Amino acid sequence: MFPENKREPTTLAVHRCRFVDYAPSAITALTYPPLPLPSVKGKKKTTKGKQPLRFGTLAVGHANGNIDLCEWMGTEHDIQCPQAWVAQKTLPGPYPSKVDAIAFAIRYPDDFDEDDVPRCSDLRLFSSGGGSELLEWNIERSCIRRTIGSQGGSIWSIAANPSSSSLALGCEDGTVRLLSIANDTLTHLRRFDRVKCRMLSIAWGPPVPRRQKTDANEGSSDGDEGDDEENWSDSWLVTGGSDSSLRKWDVTTGRVINRMGTDKIRGERTLVWTVGVLGDGTIISGDSLGMVKFWDSRTCTQLQSFNAHGADVLCIAISPEGKAIYTSGVDQKTIQFSVINTNSEKGSSSSSTRWAQTSSRRMHSHDVRALAIWPPYTPLPHSFRRHFPKDVAPILASGGLDMSVVVTPAALPTSTIVKITNPLTTSTESTFEDAYHRRLAYSVGGVMKVARQARLVTCARDAGLTVWRIQKKPDGAGTEEEAAREDIEAASFEGGWEKVLEMELNVNSNLVAHQISDDGKWLVISDIYETKLFVLDQDAKGQVKPKRIKDFASTLQAHIPASSTNVPTTGGLAFQFTPDSSKLVISTTVPSYILVIDLMGARPHVLRRFDHHLVKDFIFRDRVVAGRGKNAVNGDVDMADAEENEDVESEKEEDIERAEETSCSAPSTIVSVHRIAISTDGQWLATSDNYARTHIFNLDSISHHCILPSFQRPVQALAFDPMHTSVLLLALPDNSIQFYDVEARQFPVWGKELSNSLPRRFTSAHDPVIGVAFDPAVSNTEAGKTKYIIFWGATWIFKVSLDTTVRFGGRKRRRDVVDEDRPWRDFKMITQYRPILFVDFLTKGELVVVERPLVDVLSTLPPAYFKHKYGMS
Repeated sequence: MFPENKREPTTLAVHRCRFVDYAPSAITALTYPPLPLPSVKGKKKTTKGKQPLRFGTLAVGHANGNIDLCEWMGTEHDIQCPQAWVAQKTLPGPYPSKVDAIAFAIRYPDDFDEDDVPRCSDLRLFSSGGGSELLEWNIERSCIRRTIGSQGGSIWSIAANPSSSSLALGCEDGTVRLLSIANDTLTHLRRFDRVKCRMLSIAWGPPVPRRQKTDANEGSSDGDEGDDEENWSDSWLVTGGSDSSLRKWDVTTGRVINRMGTDKIRGERTLVWTVGVLGDGTIISGDSLGMVKFWDSRTCTQLQSFNAHGADVLCIAISPEGKAIYTSGVDQKTIQFSVINTNSEKGSSSSSTRWAQTSSRRMHSHDVRALAIWPPYTPLPHSFRRHFPKDVAPILASGGLDMSVVVTPAALPTSTIVKITNPLTTSTESTFEDAYHRRLAYSVGGVMKVARQARLVTCARDAGLTVWRIQKKPDGAGTEEEAAREDIEAASFEGGWEKVLEMELNVNSNLVAHQISDDGKWLVISDIYETKLFVLDQDAKGQVKPKRIKDFASTLQAHIPASSTNVPTTGGLAFQFTPDSSKLVISTTVPSYILVIDLMGARPHVLRRFDHHLVKDFIFRDRVVAGRGKNAVNGDVDMADAEENEDVESEKEEDIERAEETSCSAPSTIVSVHRIAISTDGQWLATSDNYARTHIFNLDSISHHCILPSFQRPVQALAFDPMHTSVLLLALPDNSIQFYDVEARQFPVWGKELSNSLPRRFTSAHDPVIGVAFDPAVSNTEAGKTKYIIFWGATWIFKVSLDTTVRFGGRKRRRDVVDEDRPWRDFKMITQYRPILFVDFLTKGELVVVERPLVDVLSTLPPAYFKHKYGMS
């Protein structure tokens, strides 16, 4: 490769903090969105051409009540993406609560063609948490939309029917309750007959084409689209109970059609934890004996039985075309069953199929609670079954007590006609048996913050917060000899920290965000409903005592319009203090207003409220501000268009004021502002929302400055260059970066060159960028020059130098070597710290790296299932 520049090593004393007691929550449920049902008449609802391959949203339910919504980071035209699914939004659960089951349903399924993949905004999300209430979530507002009682005790299982018109609840009292969810409603529809057991699992049978029943008696009506709206009906569903049996139910009458009994040991009841149904009516069950059974739904007799697991089978997933079954549970094994053809007689054309256990893998260290696969399976009759691209491997997701989602390609070995692409880029192999799996990181940004001047580090939990003080480094820590061995080297000294504050808060939901000021005097914490502001006083012993500003919530409420939400809330999604700790910037929860608060007076007061993120389009003087219009909320603006929009961005102050005055009557959208950054001189404020729109405000004049062109993905990290305070760095979850000069209102050329010169080891890293830290203020001899930037993810720290000229290698560039085909720049990828929760500077030459090793997390769990394979002990 290229010869490296001769450069001085970076001398850093690294506080390698492993004392933080952050505990990620176990994964209890996984689901992908369903696909719309095909038309019985074979008609397309639209005339669009072939749709590009898209990946659906992955919903991850946690034991603490939170639900993460993970989006695929690749574009619609990219089959592969190293970062795979990245959590873009967290729905905070009520405190205390848990998630036992989740289900997606399409809000208006008639609006979709069978090839369409519903986006997150097109979906409804339901969850249950062991109680008698079913929750429906408002995904846009990140809060609970409504609840409904089961009328049958605790809810053990939920399942939406294939047409997204009904939701079935398996209840504690031995009944199945059907809820109507058609046309965005949620009402009780029917109660099935009661049996003496708990309904632990539930699955819908294949829907029946309604037109086939009426064609013999009714004339054909090719132009009648109204009859095609409800062309599928549900005939039966199956439940697994706590009394060693499965039951097949008639949906119309609510009565049991037949009962299927499972094995027992010493007369004890067997629990049927999970069930599934294939398009031909075959029923699959997994029980507490570790048995996986296949049943004929017509005769309700057992077809095959496999003693596949050593303990309870807790979850089942079916491959997109129904040719493979995946099961997992307490013994941590994920087992694949495949359908094989068996000829009845030699030379005979007739054949039958049987299931065989074809592969087994252990990808988790503890119980596996949930499985999900993309594309999802829909139990359809053979003539209506879906066909998916044969050259792209499906992805199996699994999760459990070890807190990490594991994704793996799950192609079948028989798919050898064409070369199969592994969307995860983990390996060239794509079959379930041979491909590498990968863990999605459980460490996320936002749980930890640092107060540089006060040398305080904070960590938030579900309903509490802990503050530690990092002691100053002793002489000799982080010497040049250490730095010569590694660009970032940990200084080894003991007694470098002490806990100074432990807080438990009275909250209604899990904590959403918090922030501490640089001088350590202010602390702000929020759940989804209320923001709490504290003054931190330090006693003679160095302990920190919080004092709450009691009327802070009412101060905020006075500046949030009452009509914006039915339930008045003062919660915040993101906070940022100015460097001098004189102001606090808040993005509120519902909706996301930007509030600038002055902290210097006798009591905090709001200086101004910005509504710019709520307005879809600023249209006045026959122009669209910042090039929105055709590239409205979800549109993307190429960097080449930035110069064209420059004159639009440079509106006069009175025009911005006029747009601000008309924002109350302009069309609004529900947004969430999750990223806030303030320049080190306190002049510039940058805010970015979930629609990938970034606004710039001037804090000196408390006014709107400009809006950036939108990107394909929401911004993952924002930071201003401390030495060039008008330069804003934006890091995206696909590990691409952009630089924007706020004063010049343009993307500088050098920033584009730097973005294009990043090595593939960084841009193709499997873990997305979580945060960014600039080299802090330098000495007078180096004034005006920022030496390097540090990016960090869950398993890596990437340092890129800014004082090296972008250049190409001296040797002739070859097209088969990608790194040699792009500009090269000094960089260093460090992977010795993992998993990383937080990285930031305290002062120049002093870095804090907070780790939460998986071993430490797993040590808090009960022992994993283990069975001696040989002998007795």
